[in-house]
Amino acid sequence: MTIAILGTGSYLPAEVVGNDPIARTAGVTDEWIRRKTGIRERRRAAPDQATSDLAAEAGRRALAQAGVPADRLAYVIVATSTPDHPQPATASITQHLLGASSAAAFDVNAVCSGFVYALSVAEHLLRPHGEAYALVIGADIYSRILDYGDRKTAVLFGDGAGAVLLGPARDRGGVVGTQLLTDGDHHHLIKVPAGGSRLPASPATLEQGEHFFTMEGRGVREYVTRRLPEAIHRMLDGMGVGREEIRHFVPHQANGAMLADVWPSLGLDRARLHLTVETQGNTGSGSVPVALDTVHRAGLLERDDLVLLAGFGGGMSVGLALVRWSPVAAQASSVLAPARSGGVVPVHVPA
Repeated sequence: MTIAILGTGSYLPAEVVGNDPIARTAGVTDEWIRRKTGIRERRRAAPDQATSDLAAEAGRRALAQAGVPADRLAYVIVATSTPDHPQPATASITQHLLGASSAAAFDVNAVCSGFVYALSVAEHLLRPHGEAYALVIGADIYSRILDYGDRKTAVLFGDGAGAVLLGPARDRGGVVGTQLLTDGDHHHLIKVPAGGSRLPASPATLEQGEHFFTMEGRGVREYVTRRLPEAIHRMLDGMGVGREEIRHFVPHQANGAMLADVWPSLGLDRARLHLTVETQGNTGSGSVPVALDTVHRAGLLERDDLVLLAGFGGGMSVGLALVRWSPVAAQASSVLAPARSGGVVPVHVPA
């Protein structure tokens, strides 16, 4: 059984935050942020919104596009590193909000690689079955865990969620293959130090700001610059797929400047690099599916196009998925357009 993407959906919160207020607290300028990251604005969740709220809305849009009711779902999988609570799983709350009472629901945390990891898990779960469906969602609210005085992190992140509905392919399209890898030796590069079993929450951890997201920017850039091209080349060579066959590259929207730097080393000269980071920022696990939904609803994906999805992030981890685009999803591309989508922007970083 070949498993295909039958629908996409995304949700971005209404509040738009430009660079100026971020720059003031981080001690930088709008020009510095645009030059270092390619980001002009990002979204921020409302105080009464949790990750499950964003996830459920993105999921509704993917289901509506595919014309599949929530009660047909066998699985609801939410990739997130900013869950509603330590427990229960955010997916269980999302399942409740969607009314997907027949679905098994669970979370996946591979930080910004999480969506591709979750997609791979869902594809393997569905493959042995017949007419079964899985809703795979990437959702994060990083605005709640940022130290706005830390210019390495505060300038990068926005909030958002994206989703895909997976089900049986009805033509030659579908998931061609996935590749997941983790380099745990580099786990220290991205982390939230406190709040878990190693360093439980306490007045001291709160006072020291150890519940904030931290990142060693130089180490992360070096890792991605080296590891992402290696992983892509190994995956395509193993599948016998030529780099010239790839038509679209949809990466994790980590940092526009970093993606522009790494792009030439990927060898995907005939592919189109899709960036939404300028107007959405880095939405964590949400960034790959939000970008995919944006590209899909813009009508840029055609029958049988090979689309390469790439997540990378904390752990350190890389997740890749190669998809041959199915016309099933293209039939309803105008339904429920995402809220003020950032669109597709060219590879361009302000000088």
